Amino acid sequence: MSITENYQQILSSIPAHVQLVAVSKTHPVEAIQEIYNQGQRVFGENKVQELVAKYPELPKDIKWHLIGHLQSNKVKYIAEFIDTIESVDSEKLLLEISRQAEKHQRTIKVLLQVKIAEEDSKTGLEISEAKELFLQYLQGQFPNIEITGLMGLATFTDDMEQVEREFLFLKRLYDSLSIQKPLTTLSMGMSGDYQLAIASGSNSVRIGSSIFGQREYPQS
Repeated sequence: MSITENYQQILSSIPAHVQLVAVSKTHPVEAIQEIYNQGQRVFGENKVQELVAKYPELPKDIKWHLIGHLQSNKVKYIAEFIDTIESVDSEKLLLEISRQAEKHQRTIKVLLQVKIAEEDSKTGLEISEAKELFLQYLQGQFPNIEITGLMGLATFTDDMEQVEREFLFLKRLYDSLSIQKPLTTLSMGMSGDYQLAIASGSNSVRIGSSIFGQREYPQS
């Protein structure tokens, strides 16, 4: 199937209240433009360098989400135009995002990335750290950011019961923080598990390969 057909199929499988973040990492601007022409406006990129290269080539009403690990020294390159940073995993990073946003007289939306997977390779905040940062945020410590929700990456496994446990774990934290300040975005689920994520309470899914296909990397 074509990218457009893939996109329409994914779109038809997602409830109206769930945001689709089309993960365009490693895919060319032509592919992004094709989905944009179908009405998609939210795209996710993993790497700052790639995002900065694509940004000038594409329509300016795209809402870019940074979904990969972000080093604080690279925030300055995207602060002027990024819509949401989904992968915030430290106080240092929050402070830098707020500082760079202030330079551009804007507020940047962020999601706190919480470690829900049992894999050591997955990064994120521990529950206690997420709660502490949220409290600091409520006390006004990061004036130029808006914490709109949480993001989590489930374990890469065929054990869907484990994946479901991890999703529900994050949903409980989301609900408890929302009592202190209403949150809007619970970002869970990718191409392989987005239906389970939605059933577990996700209202934002990050889908790449099911839309754009597998990226063929040039052989070295």
